[in-house]
Parts: sequence; C-alpha cells; structure tokens
Amino acid sequence: MSSNIRISKNCEFCGTEYIAKTTKTRYCSHTCNRRAYKANLKKKKVEGAMKEVKTNRNSKELEVLTYKDFLNVKETALLLGCSTRTVYRLIQDGSIKAVNLSQRLIRINKKSLNSIIPQA
Repeated sequence: MSSNIRISKNCEFCGTEYIAKTTKTRYCSHTCNRRAYKANLKKKKVEGAMKEVKTNRNSKELEVLTYKDFLNVKETALLLGCSTRTVYRLIQDGSIKAVNLSQRLIRINKKSLNSIIPQA
C-alpha cells in the first residue's frame, strides 16, 4: 500500500531538505539514519561511563573523607555538596574557620564544619 503524501522536511542528522513519503520519516537517507543511530549509541555510552565514574569517584572520596581530620577546599566542597568558590566565600565570611598554611594551602578542620552541617 503506497502513500500519495509528499512532505518537505529537513534531515535531523545532516540538515538537508528532502521529500518525505511518510509523516514519521526523520532522515533523508539510510546513511543518515545509520550515522544518527551510531552517534546516539555513542552518546549514551559516554554518558553512562561518565555517570559511573562520577559516582564511583564521589563514593570513594567521601569514604576517605570520614577518616581525615583536616580537609582542603576541594574535599570540603565535596563533603558539603557545593562548589569550591562557595567554600572560599564561606571562609571569607567567617562561617567556616580555616587555616592558611601558605599560598594555595588552606586547611579546614572538620569539626569547624559542625556549625554549617549539624551532626544527627
């Protein structure tokens, strides 16, 4: 059963204009269809890998942070769940007490974070 429908569309992969014979057609050719399919698979694979790496890294880092008494700015940001810039701002405001040992060497006592995050 053939259709007499002719719709002018743009290919979702390459962007060229083509005449579609059905309303569900998304690509101008089989080649664009294959390339879009492979690009979509690659994108999903990369996103899944990045998500897995991020969760594994964060859980391992958080586990290590439970044993440390003094944290650097990056570790404090990970523990608080905020950016490093926010931690610097909290230090500057005086909300978090920190010790500047030298340039780029700021250490924060974990006990001083109890004022921000009360322990249950």
